[in-house]
Amino acid sequence: MSGPDTDLGTRSDTSRAVAFSDAIFAIIITLLVLDLGIPDVPPGRLLSGLLSQWPSYVAYLASYSYVAVVWLNHKAAFNRIRQVDRGLHWMNLLVLFSTALLPFPTIVVSHALQEHNNADQRVAIAFYALIGAFLCATWLAFYHYLARHPDLLKEQVKGGFFHGERFRALAGVVLYLLAGVIGYLVAPLIGLVIFPFLPVFYALTSAGLYQLRVTRRITHHPSPPS
Repeated sequence: MSGPDTDLGTRSDTSRAVAFSDAIFAIIITLLVLDLGIPDVPPGRLLSGLLSQWPSYVAYLASYSYVAVVWLNHKAAFNRIRQVDRGLHWMNLLVLFSTALLPFPTIVVSHALQEHNNADQRVAIAFYALIGAFLCATWLAFYHYLARHPDLLKEQVKGGFFHGERFRALAGVVLYLLAGVIGYLVAPLIGLVIFPFLPVFYALTSAGLYQLRVTRRITHHPSPPS
């Protein structure tokens, strides 16, 4: 592990990394809406055409929510970071790279569901699951790097912090792969149902598993008034 004084020339504050990341998240969310188009239907069939595009709406909502949750987790992570070195920049770029892939499998799943081809739906669900697992794996790498470079943080974190964050990321990798296997081998819709639960989990724990346990402890056992 490099010491805090060995790479001062490559270190900076977090402002540029956060600003660049926010711009990328904004572009990703904008790209998601491009799959929502006017249905190609004859006059008088607009309503049925709009309703038949329901997979596009569901896919957009799911991926928009996921990008929003990634942004929340990204914000929570950088609130703890004091400085960024070259390695952490690369880890951050890897997270952004995997997040930027989300519009592609979203469109693939949406089109497969509208075409009603079971074989294509199985492949589309498995493909989305692979991208989701890759995204979680990049977060695993991000927190593994931070664990090895604690001097980049603003203050010392609790002993179980990095263990909890890496567990969150690893759980996502496993569950996405499980959803992909089930969607491909058993039924596409079963795999599809699993996907929305993962963003909910990451949204509830965006401040970290440790913070969630502390919040629950305070809620159930409030301190007596002084």
